[in-house]
Amino acid sequence: MNDYEWFKGEVLKLAGIDLSCYKEKQMKRRIDALIKKYGMELYESYLNTIKTNTAMYNEFINYLTINVSEFYRNPEQWEVLKNEILPMLLNSNKRLKIWSAACSTGDEPYTLAMILNNFLPLSDIKIIATDIDKEILNKAQRAIYNVKSLVGLPKKYLDEYFIANGDFYQIKDSLKKCIEFRHHNLLRDPYPGDMDLIVCRNVLIYFTEEAKNGIYYKFNAALKPHGVLFVGSTEQIIMSNKYNLKSLKTFFYAKENINK
Repeated sequence: MNDYEWFKGEVLKLAGIDLSCYKEKQMKRRIDALIKKYGMELYESYLNTIKTNTAMYNEFINYLTINVSEFYRNPEQWEVLKNEILPMLLNSNKRLKIWSAACSTGDEPYTLAMILNNFLPLSDIKIIATDIDKEILNKAQRAIYNVKSLVGLPKKYLDEYFIANGDFYQIKDSLKKCIEFRHHNLLRDPYPGDMDLIVCRNVLIYFTEEAKNGIYYKFNAALKPHGVLFVGSTEQIIMSNKYNLKSLKTFFYAKENINK
């Protein structure tokens, strides 16, 4: 067993994150760069440090989970969601169950709530938003963002749902109440069920094919018949019928009803 294999086992015990499910070259390169930042050479030295240094542990978890997010990322896909997917789902059910998986700093679930408010009052919008990184979830719940993360957001949403505070913007409480943030590990924890819509974007690209396969099957099980999975711009599902998912539009997949 080489040092990195040992390190993966120790991280699994310490943080519950299975690095074997991530693309190894990419993840090892990221971890090695972080360790060298502190002038360390050995995985063991770094592991012993993060066991006792909370700030460095939180930095490590944040670094592992690759939290890159922004509001209205890939706007043309959000337009498809607004103009085609949501009207279809709302046609049969006005109380949608929605899960924003691997939600990072909250940009996506808040974007979802803003778009849904075109169809429903905020009091009727409830979105479960989950992530593996507890520190990131705390940031999402605080809902304070810099201008950079908001550059792609349509101005009408910025004006309606945010309060300017110097160089930052705070999401209004009326929108924050729509989101329930929970800690969740996609690789290990049970999935919420009976979902009309699952949004999981720009996360699965970091996983191995085996790990992705397992997640797609579990997403399928978490969806209602004809519920929709919305994935990221680099995550088209090849042979989606393998997972009992039918392509509706690029990046949107509906669960097929096997009992039809």
